[in-house]
Amino acid sequence: MKIALLGTNFGQAHAAVYAARGDVEAVMFGRDPEKTAKTASRFGLASSTDTDAAFEDPSFDLVDICLPVPLHAEYVLRALDAGKHALVELPLADDMGDAERVAEAAARSGKHVFVDMFERFIPADRVLFDAVREGTYGRLEQLTLWNLTAHLWPGASLGLKALPLEAMHSDMDIITRTLGVPREATVTTVERDEDSGAIEAAFRFDRAAARSSVSSLMPKAWGARGGYTATFEHGVLDAASTMGFDGKPSGIVTAYTADGPHSLDLPPADQYTAMIGHVLDVLRGEAENRIAPDSVLDALRLTLDLDRQVSGPR
Repeated sequence: MKIALLGTNFGQAHAAVYAARGDVEAVMFGRDPEKTAKTASRFGLASSTDTDAAFEDPSFDLVDICLPVPLHAEYVLRALDAGKHALVELPLADDMGDAERVAEAAARSGKHVFVDMFERFIPADRVLFDAVREGTYGRLEQLTLWNLTAHLWPGASLGLKALPLEAMHSDMDIITRTLGVPREATVTTVERDEDSGAIEAAFRFDRAAARSSVSSLMPKAWGARGGYTATFEHGVLDAASTMGFDGKPSGIVTAYTADGPHSLDLPPADQYTAMIGHVLDVLRGEAENRIAPDSVLDALRLTLDLDRQVSGPR
């Protein structure tokens, strides 16, 4: 399988996964010849600055889009028009109209579109999803999610204008998958400067509540940490993890019930390897697409609502 990987920044997280597999061939595309070649060579990939070839070359099966958010929907639609499958970094779009057009086009196309909802593949999150689906501890009553990070990615802004789409979208997906669409959302913000800030968002449901806390105010020594506390009728799941650019978090989940606390065994997996593995399984006909565009619309709508509350209309 041959993959056109668009983007030399966050595309590196995907490149590392492709480089470790022996069943795919990936070519990295970028605008700057020197940077693109240098970055691609780190992973043993070929490189190109001819982006049109990613769509026009019939040898490419999948276009992997790791470009700035405003380009996501446009490039997915271009891939579908060219008869290619597409994998796009989250969020699918920064406009609901564009996202819905992509979902509709994907449904008509006969091709697969995947949105990198990587949190669905994090073992600790899968424990939560399974507990809600199976009713292991009864009804979910309260969910608190937190993600506190230092500036670990040089040149990337983590200010109030960036945090909703860049850092909170995954939390919104977890909330909508476990509790549905909230009746009300309220937001409080803290801004240190244009690249550093914090957001506290609270959500009200019938007989349940949720909260998402994100911050880029942490010192370098803190690194990046996150987790959740999920309170059910008959128990609590508490998760904590450390995360980095390599996409390989370490984490633990503890269940608290009437029998006392006990740690849950988590499989040794990282989200990007698992996500791309799922994409390739689907394209080989070995799995059903679990990250299709229509599955992310509720979370994106909630994320964009937060974004408007924080920054105003885009």
